[in-house]
Amino acid sequence: MEQVVGNCGGVPGVVTADAGYFSENNVVRGTCLGIDAYLATGRLKHGEEPVPVRGRMPQDLSLKDWMARRLRTKKGRAVYARRKAVAEAPFGQIKQVRGFRQLLLRGLAKARGEWALICLTHNLLKLYRATAAA
Repeated sequence: MEQVVGNCGGVPGVVTADAGYFSENNVVRGTCLGIDAYLATGRLKHGEEPVPVRGRMPQDLSLKDWMARRLRTKKGRAVYARRKAVAEAPFGQIKQVRGFRQLLLRGLAKARGEWALICLTHNLLKLYRATAAA
């Protein structure tokens, strides 16, 4: 969570992240910093809908079960759906439109350089299209 604050230059109001970022430490730190966190606790099969919740949140839930239930509420589903639209779109465009599926170079430094070039071309194309339309 400290890295999120550092990258944003301040404390964000809401944070959404996929299952790879869920940990009890992240939930606790987010709460301490005043961040409204929505962190996925696991994966669903493609097209599988989570069972909606009814009633009050039980007090005896573990932190993981509490977060999973929170994501199944109407507000949780709406907030997390927004994440998919914001965070996943560039990766989908890079993979589908540009046909970039895997790195070609070996080694961490070379792979980072290759990824930086892919991101640079993606952003330059967005800028070009924005200025051409104006």
